[in-house]
Amino acid sequence: MQSNDLLQLFIEDIGTAQRLLELIDAEFQAMGERDLPRLEQILGEKLPLLSLLDQHGSARSKLLGEQQLSADRAGLEAFAARQSNGAELLTRSDELNQLLESCRDANQRNGRLIRANQASLKSVLGILRGGETPGLYDSRGGAARIAQQRPLSQA
Repeated sequence: MQSNDLLQLFIEDIGTAQRLLELIDAEFQAMGERDLPRLEQILGEKLPLLSLLDQHGSARSKLLGEQQLSADRAGLEAFAARQSNGAELLTRSDELNQLLESCRDANQRNGRLIRANQASLKSVLGILRGGETPGLYDSRGGAARIAQQRPLSQA
């Protein structure tokens, strides 16, 4: 694999990462709308993109390893220093890293939304099952003491 092949991998991965970011944003919107069929469709589209990014990352690491270089920024810089298109390699690498960071941030945002929804659902189910009661107050503003808690279905 030559530097042009490496550059092509970066260019392809930039397009892939841009599409992944679009899907993660669409996923956020679908979660807000609770559109489960759309969420399933998005997941089906995300998985091949993630697999492709992983394969290309492995190919880049392998190329640097074959050149006795580390598979990190320092190794890429050393490789780029030997190539006529080295500056473009570094530029594309930075662009890809920035896009992947944006994907990571958006994915974490989606994870926070999922955790908030899970906590809310758990609380509602606990109330319906009678295991939890919402915080109630007595006339003095203190926590009310409810002698016996019954599930909503038995109230």
